[in-house]
Amino acid sequence: MRSFSKPRKRPRFSFFKFVVRTAAGITAAAVLFLVTYILVKGIPHLSPGLFAWVYTSVNASLLPALINTLIVVLLTLLLSVPIGIFSAIWLNEYAKRGNRLVMAVRLAAETLSGIPSIVYGLFGMLMFVVYLNWGFSLLAGVFTLAIMVLPLIMRTAEEALKSVPASYREGSFALGAGKVRTVFAIILPAATRGILAGVVLAIGRIVGESAALIFTAGTVAATPTGLFSSVRTLAVHMYNLSSEGLYVNQAYATAVFLLAVVIGLNTLSGWIAKKISGGT
Repeated sequence: MRSFSKPRKRPRFSFFKFVVRTAAGITAAAVLFLVTYILVKGIPHLSPGLFAWVYTSVNASLLPALINTLIVVLLTLLLSVPIGIFSAIWLNEYAKRGNRLVMAVRLAAETLSGIPSIVYGLFGMLMFVVYLNWGFSLLAGVFTLAIMVLPLIMRTAEEALKSVPASYREGSFALGAGKVRTVFAIILPAATRGILAGVVLAIGRIVGESAALIFTAGTVAATPTGLFSSVRTLAVHMYNLSSEGLYVNQAYATAVFLLAVVIGLNTLSGWIAKKISGGT
């Protein structure tokens, strides 16, 4: 009988495997180092004063910034998520292949994704703060962030829609469903996890953003009384505390809480995605 020997591993494949594992190990080590550094520097300085309702120069409370962060995240997602998802639906389900307008929209989205946040901040300041006369306000910051995360949500949603098998559409059409019903009853539920992955990335960018908000939302450490109130988020709060040089310990404590907020929001988004997709 003919015997089959195990194929020998080629040296270059072993080398690439080593490189990939090394890169993964370096990435994991860097993340672990950063998280450990933040926890070690920040946890000893967590105190009840940091969670006082009103910010003062004595307690350096982060509670107003936390409330502002949650408000900014919610309002930004209310603006950007519907526009991003509907844009992705149009690009993937309705627009003709090879359309120049589609190519222009995709090129614009990819270009906007690579623009530094400081540029968005300067644009928001000139457009919303100065031209529209909104001043340093919650509304100006929310519109600036919505423009910033819109390309991210749109592109991830489009990729999620592309990943849905064509048989889903064909089966729906064969049963007599129309285009709109197929998209909203079949395609969107199947792409929910991919879409929410983009939303999670957008939340992370919103929560960690400081440059764009300094130029648009301002730095007032108080809860807003309206859409035109100046506010500061946790990231801006942490930046201000560290730049002043008087509250470095409180800045590390704020970083710990900011890390906890990001992990909590990501966990909540994953739980919602699992519930929507039926727990699969």
